Amino acid sequence: MSTSHKLFSEAEQYIPGGVNSPVRAWRAVGGSPLFIQRGRGCRVIDADGKEYIDYLGSWGPLIVGHAHPQVVKALEEALKRGTSFGAPTAKEIELAKLIVKSVPSVEKVRLASSGTEATMTALRLARASTKRAKILKFAGCYHGHSDALLVRAGSGALTFSQPDSQGVPEAFASQTLVAEYNSLESVEAYLRAEQVAAVIVEPVPGNMGVVLPEAGFLAGLRELTRAYGVVLIFDEVMTGFRLARGGAQEIYAIDPDLTCLAKVIGGGLPLAAVGGKRAIMELLAPLGPVYQAGTLSGNPLAVTAGIETLKILDSPDAYARLNELGTLMAEGLRRAIRDTGLVACVNHIGSMFTVFFGVDQVRDYATATRSDTTMFARYFQGMIERGMYLPPSQFESAFLSLAHSEAEVEETVAAAREVFRSLCS
Repeated sequence: MSTSHKLFSEAEQYIPGGVNSPVRAWRAVGGSPLFIQRGRGCRVIDADGKEYIDYLGSWGPLIVGHAHPQVVKALEEALKRGTSFGAPTAKEIELAKLIVKSVPSVEKVRLASSGTEATMTALRLARASTKRAKILKFAGCYHGHSDALLVRAGSGALTFSQPDSQGVPEAFASQTLVAEYNSLESVEAYLRAEQVAAVIVEPVPGNMGVVLPEAGFLAGLRELTRAYGVVLIFDEVMTGFRLARGGAQEIYAIDPDLTCLAKVIGGGLPLAAVGGKRAIMELLAPLGPVYQAGTLSGNPLAVTAGIETLKILDSPDAYARLNELGTLMAEGLRRAIRDTGLVACVNHIGSMFTVFFGVDQVRDYATATRSDTTMFARYFQGMIERGMYLPPSQFESAFLSLAHSEAEVEETVAAAREVFRSLCS
């Protein structure tokens, strides 16, 4: 029995499901999860000492790799000064200025500790600014585990949603509507029929696997929300500072009203933010009537890690490098798929990618859920055996970092080719 398996058995005695976030349990791919003891660069080492090339990247934050020397050095110095004060620090201003400077739609920003907090606050701000209650989200887009957003689509084009988790009252979930990603028609139908406060969207979803916005979709959302007086919220928890310094909104030239950030801006420590137009942001207490608070908001260690990470990303060629590696990975995987005759497709943008099995195209939640999750589980286990650590779910993005190189990408594609051949037999 491996050390990871023993640790998981012990964890199950004290932690629900043995994990502190559900997808870590590997229920979708089978077997016991790896327990990681350390990471360096683009690699992690498990409790048994086995090394893996890491494409999980702590689910996205580690864009500069594990234990980057610049980040570690800054954290060591910050740690000597104290871990938390419950009072403002100058570092909070420094990070806020970096965010405002980098993301053109953000005029003011409020720091929090998790993406769930950021999206929850954004919804509250949207409702306060519009005096409306309904929220419109998209099937397959995940925005954290607050009650308002843990819902799935109802059984008709204009039905209310049903709770996607027990413990969420149906009456509360009914305030959230669910449209189809890449379908402006489904959005406008809701906006015509309901008093909607906000449309919240992952501009490039990564929580049903990577799905790309089709031409005109995001621009159409901006036009529709303006026409109906609706707040447009970009959830860039995953894409912010990953796809570009200004996030997906920079790439697609969209000006949302509010933006939610996390992951990369914390450099691997718990940190998030909601930012946007001054008039909306100044509704937050203590200036306005919208309450939001957090004991560890703007934690000095997390802010330090975030600042150093963003400094590293300020290199002129950082995003070009990430895009180069991402393209190399996607093209290599596609060649391997073609050469082995496997039915699969690769969705990719920048340093994010997903292999979908049993389908030749994925453009929304409906097509994503047609993929073969059993085959993905076999692929995942085959890659783990070959030392490649991928997200343990068909419906999650894999991530590259600046610590990866062509050598790791080539090794990964070669391993995938072997696994693809085994899946065809």
